[in-house]
Amino acid sequence: MTVHITPNNTETHRAPAARRTRIREGRPFPLGATWDGIGVNFAIFSAHATKVELCLFDADGETEIERIELPEYTDEIFHGYLRDVRPGQIYGYRVYGPYEPDAGHRFNPNKLLIDPYAKQLIGEVTWDHALFGYTIGHGDADRSFDERDSAAFVPKCRVVDPAFTWGDERRPQVSWERTIFYETHVKGFTMRHPAVAERDRGKFAGLMTSEVIDYVRSLGVTSVELLPIHAFVDDSYLIDKGLRNYWGYNSIGFFAPDPRYLASNSIAEFKELVSAFHHARLEVILDVVYNHTAEGNELGPTLSFKGIDNATYYRLMPDQARYYINDTGTGNTVNTSHPRVMQLVTDSLRYWAGEMRVDGFRFDLATILAREPSGFSEESSFLHATMQDPLLSQVKLIAEPWDCGPGGYQVGRFPPGWGEWNDGYRDTIRSYWRGDPGKIPAVADKISASAPLFDKRGRKPWASVNFITAHDGFTLHDLVSYNDKHNEANGENNRDGHDHNLSHNYGAEGLTDEPEIVATRFRQMRNFFGTLLFSRGTPMILAGDEFARTQGGNNNAYAQDNEIGWVDWNITPESRDLARFVQKLIILRQSLAMLRRGNFLHGTFDEELGVKDVAWIRPDGQEFEESDWADVDARCFGKLLDGRAQETGIRRAGGDATMLIVMNAHDDVVNFVLPKAPGGVRWRCVIDTNLPDREELSPFEFETAYMATGRSFLVFMLEPDDSDESEEARRSFAHVSEAFARSAGDRLRI
Repeated sequence: MTVHITPNNTETHRAPAARRTRIREGRPFPLGATWDGIGVNFAIFSAHATKVELCLFDADGETEIERIELPEYTDEIFHGYLRDVRPGQIYGYRVYGPYEPDAGHRFNPNKLLIDPYAKQLIGEVTWDHALFGYTIGHGDADRSFDERDSAAFVPKCRVVDPAFTWGDERRPQVSWERTIFYETHVKGFTMRHPAVAERDRGKFAGLMTSEVIDYVRSLGVTSVELLPIHAFVDDSYLIDKGLRNYWGYNSIGFFAPDPRYLASNSIAEFKELVSAFHHARLEVILDVVYNHTAEGNELGPTLSFKGIDNATYYRLMPDQARYYINDTGTGNTVNTSHPRVMQLVTDSLRYWAGEMRVDGFRFDLATILAREPSGFSEESSFLHATMQDPLLSQVKLIAEPWDCGPGGYQVGRFPPGWGEWNDGYRDTIRSYWRGDPGKIPAVADKISASAPLFDKRGRKPWASVNFITAHDGFTLHDLVSYNDKHNEANGENNRDGHDHNLSHNYGAEGLTDEPEIVATRFRQMRNFFGTLLFSRGTPMILAGDEFARTQGGNNNAYAQDNEIGWVDWNITPESRDLARFVQKLIILRQSLAMLRRGNFLHGTFDEELGVKDVAWIRPDGQEFEESDWADVDARCFGKLLDGRAQETGIRRAGGDATMLIVMNAHDDVVNFVLPKAPGGVRWRCVIDTNLPDREELSPFEFETAYMATGRSFLVFMLEPDDSDESEEARRSFAHVSEAFARSAGDRLRI
């Protein structure tokens, strides 16, 4: 079906004659609704529309009070200026043009549309057949044309005043080498927190509660990564089941914070949150979703982009433009190959990094953004745009480097300057601590920052963002408590979510009071944290894992906006002890320069300095031979990091403390012989996950056998001798000793 909607064949809802001429030409830039202190400039892109009407609503957004045609069209931008409009004005658009689904055009002026550049939205989608550009149930499906008005069912846009007093706020500018990410959810982190006022729970204001900030800061993490806060839509099939899109990976507004997170009904609330975090020296990282929108495929609703310029905003099938390329698995794919769409994405990023002052972005399904019609490319317009931009190139950019499209898995392929989620690290470390055979070679690679993937083009170890758990999957507690997923609450008969969890319940499925099982689970959680925080690369912790938060075995809580998905702050003594142990690990990590050095470890012998940067040690205290790497039954090994190895381009001996890490994934004790190490007199035990409350750096002589408990992680530091050459090493060792003592005194504000 083809319907042409043009000014010549469609009745236009005109304003009264006395007010018809009050709109002026305005400017095509900037896009969106821009308040200049006198009036508001409206500008919206569409390459294929024939007319755009600005629709003004009353203060409640319920009644459309006026429609005004934007008078100018410049460089594919419709624009106009209203002198008597002020911040707070509610508005939307109606866009005219051809309705030709087979040609990729889906204009329908009966549908009120969200401004892609709207800085604030009010209301939420109310699912109704009027939201769809076609008539549901019609025999011609999406080729039909629906004439019902959707205004009552779609969110409206609000003109904002960007003024905000930042005061003495400063970005923390945490170096990548010191960064520790803490992934959390605005609502989930605050809904059950006892110190958060009832009105602020689930809101940005709740995250600003001093007790919340004090806890996060006292834990020692540096950068709080928020799951999507861009305006998003609750899917109709979830609403029908009484669920919500809890995670928020269903964006519809790339500039507007979702209204559900605003306690004050003002976007200044988010700025206040950023300012409060910055004053606490915490970075704010946003998880952003630019790869698709909430409008779905050809059978989805018309909410914004689809009705403004469908053929431009989305990747359509080359020979069947009625249908969408679905590399995201969500129905559509945003067409970042088009310069105006790329402008939308980069303008959004600059808005959040500049106007909102966030410190970085984690890009959902980032491979899609860097995919051109020919496939993923480092020469893509998206990667070029972000890396050359003077603002965006200075904030943290983190890729989720995979999607479900062709050539979608691209871990290690993003350019210098980017961090990348390393799912190989996750799977390898999970498999090793579960006791799977033959994992030591892979573990050695992953805890050394995955050099085969990232050691190229001057990239640094921090490019590997290491994690054991994330929002998608089991929590750490559930990883050691369930053999299988338990997603029944999602209403999909437990068919959703990953089956390849690499988990183990150690004797009972789910919660148990059996002391031996509980002890094993908590030791395994300590092992995971020890491995994560003493690996090279950038660690990421899932919020609540540090005190053994559970989701009852649900590994896909995307729709669980309830006590399954929310963090439970009713913390047991064992969980509190785990959190204190994690705090101790973070304090020690930040004191150990060796874990933050900028070069990768290859185990090569430096003839000039007479040292290896890393040596791999067998339980008998001897260095690995080639045949040892092939021993599939081996589950215990050591990693010796020599502090004399200088890891910069300057050819001189280093002065770091020498460190021995021992990992035992056997289920029984292994007597590990502590090797001799040059420049030292004995070893001091810093960490033993079987003795998490150790309060002193216990001494152990060379060549003595340390009883490494089954399933345990250990760290030893070399006590330097008194030679003149070891002065730097002594200072480094003293620094670690001070950090160890401080960790015993520091207490979590929990």
